[in-house]
Amino acid sequence: MPAEWEPHAATWLAWPHNRNDWPGKFDPIPWVYAEIIRYLARGERVELIVNDAAGEKIARKVLQKTNALTANVRFHRWPSDRVWTRDSGCTFVVPTDQSAGRSPAAIQWRFNAWAKYSNWQRDARIGGLMAKAAGAEEFHPTFGKQRVILEGGSIDVNGSGTLLTTEECLLSKVQERNPGRKRADYEAVFAEYLGVNHVIWLGAGIAGDDTHGHVDDLTRFVAPDTVVTVVESDPKDANYAPLRENIQRLRAACDQNGKSLAIVELPMPSTVFFAGRRLPASYANFYIANQRVLVPVFNDPNDRIALDTLADLFPEREIVGIYCSDLVWGFGTIHCMTQQQPQYIP
Repeated sequence: MPAEWEPHAATWLAWPHNRNDWPGKFDPIPWVYAEIIRYLARGERVELIVNDAAGEKIARKVLQKTNALTANVRFHRWPSDRVWTRDSGCTFVVPTDQSAGRSPAAIQWRFNAWAKYSNWQRDARIGGLMAKAAGAEEFHPTFGKQRVILEGGSIDVNGSGTLLTTEECLLSKVQERNPGRKRADYEAVFAEYLGVNHVIWLGAGIAGDDTHGHVDDLTRFVAPDTVVTVVESDPKDANYAPLRENIQRLRAACDQNGKSLAIVELPMPSTVFFAGRRLPASYANFYIANQRVLVPVFNDPNDRIALDTLADLFPEREIVGIYCSDLVWGFGTIHCMTQQQPQYIP
């Protein structure tokens, strides 16, 4: 599995249509999507999933108004339940030896909507449709006879053999994705299907995250030997202790070659509440596109610190802040809604 900063052939997204995912706050969501697509399409193809012809018509109208409808946007009429393509879509991988004439592949995890929703059957088909459209060979990881349940937001890789994940997500006894499975079971799957030979296990995710601790709200690789990780400065905040433990684990961790990691801290934004619920607002949920990095911002003083930090780490890319205080009411932001398709040149 290549690192996210490696060249993309495309980025996959699904156009928002389920008003219940942003109850009382759906109207601004398509415009946030249009802004994201406008920036992405400047540097790579955007593969945009829409429910049907009527959905495509709506999407085209919004994209046209925002100057985001270009030849780089390609539509796919595939019904879906939700839009979090990072989790419901496939994970694209490429052969380590491209000279052997092998094809790119798509890893098809089993998707069950985070064990939270009953309507996930249409989303479970999206990964296979993505793979077919991309001309990628499909692989279905299993534990024995059971398909592996896993979401793309629960893992992050450096493209050189190391993967980040959390115990809360994959080893939780509260919401067991794969009952009875241990660290070694997951590590064997990651080795076989993602080319990973070293896994860094972090602890818990951030407060408000209804995916049970996805790592893409917590800690991300930004170079083969460097991670950014969110920290909380308020000792009274629910995130303070878990994030302190997380950074201690990172300081004790190493990469696939046994070398220590460079660790860069990102602040957390001020707590975002809506309808009495804390939301998983995090600057770590950025997306690394071909020419720019799209970063969730929240009209918060720490926005500037996060943007400047990432600008130092990605001097070759434009750093773009995308206002996400509305989007995060759906319990995800930019990384959750995107899925990269690596560039493959046989």
